[in-house]
Amino acid sequence: MSVDAIGLSAELLKAVKACGYKNLTPIQQQAIPVIKQGHDLLASAQTGTGKTAAFSLPLLDKIAGKKKAGQEGHTLQALILTPTRELAIQVADNISQYSQHLPIRSAAVYGGGKMAAQENKLKQGLDVLVATPGRLLEHLALRNVDLSQVKYLVLDEADRMLDMGFLADIEKLMVNIKHQHQTLMFSATFSERVKSLANTLLRTPKTISVAKQNTTSGKVKQAVYWVSEARKRELLSELIGVNNWQQVLVFAGTKESANILAKELKLDGIKAALCHGDKTQGARNKALEQFVSGQVRVLVATDVAARGLDIDNLPYVVNFHLPFLAEDYVHRVGRTGRAGKSGVAISLVSPKDEKFLENIEQLVGRKFERIIVPGYEFTRNEHEEYQQQAVKCASKNRYRATQEKNQAIAKKQAKKKAVQKNKTARANAKYNNKIKKKR
Repeated sequence: MSVDAIGLSAELLKAVKACGYKNLTPIQQQAIPVIKQGHDLLASAQTGTGKTAAFSLPLLDKIAGKKKAGQEGHTLQALILTPTRELAIQVADNISQYSQHLPIRSAAVYGGGKMAAQENKLKQGLDVLVATPGRLLEHLALRNVDLSQVKYLVLDEADRMLDMGFLADIEKLMVNIKHQHQTLMFSATFSERVKSLANTLLRTPKTISVAKQNTTSGKVKQAVYWVSEARKRELLSELIGVNNWQQVLVFAGTKESANILAKELKLDGIKAALCHGDKTQGARNKALEQFVSGQVRVLVATDVAARGLDIDNLPYVVNFHLPFLAEDYVHRVGRTGRAGKSGVAISLVSPKDEKFLENIEQLVGRKFERIIVPGYEFTRNEHEEYQQQAVKCASKNRYRATQEKNQAIAKKQAKKKAVQKNKTARANAKYNNKIKKKR
């Protein structure tokens, strides 16, 4: 379906076409009419399917229409909550592009940004605000922003907000939104927690799901390289160098391992930048700009920092470490193959990662191609060592489980004895009282 077919205003349509939009994605085709009709919405779509435009275009059209009808000034009407600062910045940038020909002010507030600069933007008056929950609560406490007139509330990546512990913050924010409003929830998954939140916040919502849950795009080629843990970095450097990969997003398990990996890649002559929670917002923005512009070939990131990164035409994603949660694999892989484009996702897997790999394969319902590069394979001793560790770990877990079970039984028996002892004591006391009365 063409963007011309959804009835956007001339100014909005002009901006959308300037952004290169010609046809609507499935989530846009289904969500935009529902939002324009005023329904609450619970929508699920894979990352990179155009959900930002799906909720922002109809909301901008509605706000612009009210301004044409005589509404003056800039009163906050639309609030968009995101789990991370990166996603907040990305959504705000998109909204700014879409509304470039409209009399609409928008901005983003998020942790890591300067409070004074954000306060100035808020007090100048806004129509649309994109925010992370924690920072928005800070501005509310300082009376920098008023949510009482908000008519449209969007929870973007609601599942991730719940995973990151923002439920209490969301509930606090809802108290400040007094106006009857339209609520839109977008989530990668329809987990029980997401459904529970939807039941609390949404009024007779429409539900849209444009993709099977916990799946990765068919446009992304996924492969596993079996490799010794000690030689992962060497293999990564060789893959980048031999194949002349120019733009690679690499996921590390921790901030410390990300720092070490980026340093070692630089020693190999591969320019790399870092994106994780210990970096300032300015440093993270600079790293992303260098990566997008081609000044560095590799961006090494952790899961929290990379959530919400929107990089056009990203060709390669590498899991240097597999994620602890299988669902995070889907989010990582979703950084490439966006908007119907192709991509490659590679995982470097050593024997100690096998359990994580099994969980991922079970979640997505497929077995990955295994590739062994001669010289990088793990040795039999290494495999046996990890197997022995796994057996020891399983043994410890069984021992711990047995101990806990025995403790529970002992506690139950002690409680039973105490109850019996109390019964006996009460019976003896009752008997003694009878004897005393007879005397």
